[in-house]
Amino acid sequence: MDKDVLEYIGKINTALENNETVIIAANCEVNYYGKVESFLPSGDRIILIKSDKTLLVHQPTGVNPINYMKEGTEVKLVVDKGQVILKAKHLFLKDFLDAKIHLIHFVNTHKLEDGGKIEVVGSEADMSDMIYENPLLIEPGFKPFSREEHTKVGFIDVFGTDKKGKVVVIECKRDNADFKAVQQLHRYIHKICKSKGIKEENVRGIIASPKISSNAKVMLEELGYKHVSVNPPKYLARYDKKQKRLGEF
Repeated sequence: MDKDVLEYIGKINTALENNETVIIAANCEVNYYGKVESFLPSGDRIILIKSDKTLLVHQPTGVNPINYMKEGTEVKLVVDKGQVILKAKHLFLKDFLDAKIHLIHFVNTHKLEDGGKIEVVGSEADMSDMIYENPLLIEPGFKPFSREEHTKVGFIDVFGTDKKGKVVVIECKRDNADFKAVQQLHRYIHKICKSKGIKEENVRGIIASPKISSNAKVMLEELGYKHVSVNPPKYLARYDKKQKRLGEF
């Protein structure tokens, strides 16, 4: 067997024993046995083994892995009758994967550390906070008095009254609002009216979202509700789109 291949095998197995992250670019075929069975014929693949023994097999393009094994997988590179095989097994999940490696393009291993946590902003909860603090985003005279109002069918994003004292129920959607958003708003209003003894004609429904589909808007208006265009906050935006670019000076 080629000396370079033997060195790769030793390097990979040592890295796995030391809980290092391992990246293997290789031409291989993959057999998987678990809740289902699959076979992936020979091709160039990127095999990623993380320090928690999560295993991912990627093709050269695309976001999602073509095969994967969850954390806690036992992984080892072996030689069987001259064939290099990456063998992975997760006994608890009864998952098994064999990658027959025909050619190794490169191997990289390293002990990686990461204590950071991702910060996500622009959610529907962020939108309701923004509306609560800036009621004019909805309309003049709107007075919010609660967020995440609990009902038996879910949580109302923003609850308040308009300038005439009418109850207002606001459903926030960070993307395009559709039929489901309208139905959800209607269910909330129906439940609120039933629990508080209010007539539905005395409650206004508003969907706050960047956009709404044409069909959903028709349904919304038929129910007597309305749509207000509101974009989710983007606190982490790197730049203001209104800012001038270098070529504009």
